[in-house]
Amino acid sequence: QGQVVESGGGVVRAGESLRLSCTVSGLTFDNYAMGWFRQAPGKEREGVSCTRRGGGFLWYSASVQGRFIISRDDDKNTLYLQMNNLEPDDTAIYYCAADRMSPEVLEHRCRTATGFGYWGRGTLVTVSS
Repeated sequence: QGQVVESGGGVVRAGESLRLSCTVSGLTFDNYAMGWFRQAPGKEREGVSCTRRGGGFLWYSASVQGRFIISRDDDKNTLYLQMNNLEPDDTAIYYCAADRMSPEVLEHRCRTATGFGYWGRGTLVTVSS
């Protein structure tokens, strides 16, 4: 049974940086597309960034494009999200998710935060102004 565990959340000030990590076990990590999602208080879960198996295809939401960088280390079964120039609107619980899917559907599933079968419990990021 696959397990997904996020870490790295915390409280920072606007303009600062954080790096989130997501460690996967029980799955053949390099066979899986991976994504970061977030849910702010009172809002629906939204896609932040996703990467296909093996990397190469990267998607970012417009709100984080140019500030966040997704990466994966298949040798360590770990997904990362480097978050730079954080803004108060980035405050949310950040979730990591995994699933096997074709590149053709990855962007849609990432945008809609659907179609991923393995989810972590999330890590809280709070950005103060």
